This record gives sequence, structure tokens and C-alpha cells, in this order.
Amino acid sequence: MEFYGTLGGLCRDRALLVRLFRAGMTGARLNLSHTSLSQCSALLEEHFFPAARQAGVDRPHLIIDLQGPELRLGTLPIPIPIKTGDDILLGQDGLPVPQVVVSSAKPGDQISIDDSAILLEVKKASSSVLLCRVLRGGTLHSRKSLAILGVYPDTPVLTQEDLMNLDLAGQFGVTHILQPFVRGQEDIRALRQALDQRGLGRIQIMAKIENRQGLDHLEEIISAADQLCIARGDLGNSMPLWELPGVQKDIARRCVAAGRDFCLVTQLLWSMEHRPVPTRAEVCDIYNGVLDGVSSLMLTGETAAGQYPVRAMEYLVKTAHEAEKGL
Repeated sequence: MEFYGTLGGLCRDRALLVRLFRAGMTGARLNLSHTSLSQCSALLEEHFFPAARQAGVDRPHLIIDLQGPELRLGTLPIPIPIKTGDDILLGQDGLPVPQVVVSSAKPGDQISIDDSAILLEVKKASSSVLLCRVLRGGTLHSRKSLAILGVYPDTPVLTQEDLMNLDLAGQFGVTHILQPFVRGQEDIRALRQALDQRGLGRIQIMAKIENRQGLDHLEEIISAADQLCIARGDLGNSMPLWELPGVQKDIARRCVAAGRDFCLVTQLLWSMEHRPVPTRAEVCDIYNGVLDGVSSLMLTGETAAGQYPVRAMEYLVKTAHEAEKGL
């Protein structure tokens, strides 16, 4: 089984990365929605790969998470607090959002920001701006995920930034690619063609299941991808949360039946971003994921920005190994 962390500001400390590898980490995710491979050259060449060697991990997996068709809030000068009941503008003279959001949203649509931590409802819409009511307030930060619930704008499979990062993937030792918001086998074919054109056919494609479109075309995605990733953040936005466990179980069952590896990610040990000990529910979640046949487990904010990254990795690895005894 593979155990992945996510690289962030904390991981510019080689000693910390050595401890993560020694705790059982076998590779790491680099989220390219916020950066690029070229900007991370020092992190990878001076810290990540040397730390792996020092810890005795000869071939660490380096997973890049592309931008793809994912929508995100633009760059803000400072974090912006908004209150439930407030009215705010998206688009011209308001919060920076992709134009496709403005052109696709209609009055009554709900807009999720940061995995629904913040929730808006569209009151009025024009060709350049949306007037929204805040249903669930919070603090807005730059580049957080954005979704119009139940609406799927027509967005490209690969962005220009994605293609630039693919140009460098071989140079930086990328082994896996997380392809976000996969809608069907054509999305995977487009990425595979881009990899083949660059002589990178050996790189594994991990198709992220994050919305209803992915679920509706799950069988063809399982056939086309090298692996699947059950990405519960945005997937949970596409349905009532009480339905998510059953959907996760169904994806896992269908992957196992097809002999396809799959990864589980999002909030595995979310409480450990700020607490030294996980909740009982979190360790039970990891344990059950292993019993369901998961081939890899991935931490995100726990290692990228959390206060207890090594402890979190230790709990992840030890819980999974305990579950393996029951298989």
C-alpha cells in the first residue's frame, strides 16, 4: 500500500520530509492549482528527493495534481471575511471568478467555495456580474475551489498551465498525475495523448472522481485510467453528504471488481491539522477504506499546512497496517 502526503510550505524543511518518509510516507502530491513545477524546483531537487534517499526510499512517487476543468476563485489582495446574509458580487467590480462561472450561473443556483465551507446563492445574473446572497459565511482566501452546484460549465480538459507543467514532468521525475474532475474516457484520452506526445507514457493517470458526471461514466473511466481517486471534497459537494459514504463504497466495490487500484483522499485526518490526536471517526474511516480494498491513502492539509504532519502520517500508516491484519 502507498501512503502519500501533500507538499506545502512546511515541506521546505528537509528534516521534516525525512521524518515523514521514515513514518511510512512513500510519495507526495504537489497541487499545481497554486504553483508550478518550475516554481517548485528547489523544493523537489533540494528537499523532497534528497530526503527520500536519506530515509531509504529509493523511488518516491511524485504526484502532480493538475488544474484541469476545476474552477477556482481568483487572487485576492488579502483574505476577505463575509457574513451570512450579506450580498456580494462575483465578476466585474466584485470577487474575481472565471468568466464561465458568470455566464453559466442563473438566479437560484448555489455556488460552493472551498468545498462548501462558504455557500452563496445567485440572486441576479448578467453577462458580466452575479449578485449573490451569502448562505454560509466565512473567510475567503485566494484560489479556493469553486463550483456551481448541479451545473457543469464547458471547460477545457487541460489548461495552458497544465501543458506547461507536462512539458517539465519528465525532468522533475513525476510518476503519477491526478487528473481532476474527470467527466468520461475522452478526458483521460486527451491527457494520455498529451503524455505520449512528450514521451511520458510511463506516467500513471489517477482519474479523480469528483462530480456526478464522473459517477455517470464510472465504468468507462475505470477502464481508461490507470488508477482512480475518490476525491471526497468536491464529490461531497455534488450530493447530500449522507449519500457520500454509500457512493464511496460503490466506487470501491466496482474498482475491486475490475482489478483497478484506487486512492482515497480528503479529510482522512482533518482534525490533526490542529490537534495532536485524531478523532475515533477518522481512524475508523481509514480502517474501513483499507477493508474496502484501497491501494493508496493520501493526506492533504494535514502535511501541507498542519501543525502535526509527522504524527498524522504515523496515525495514517499504523491504522492502515492494523486494518491489513484483518484482510
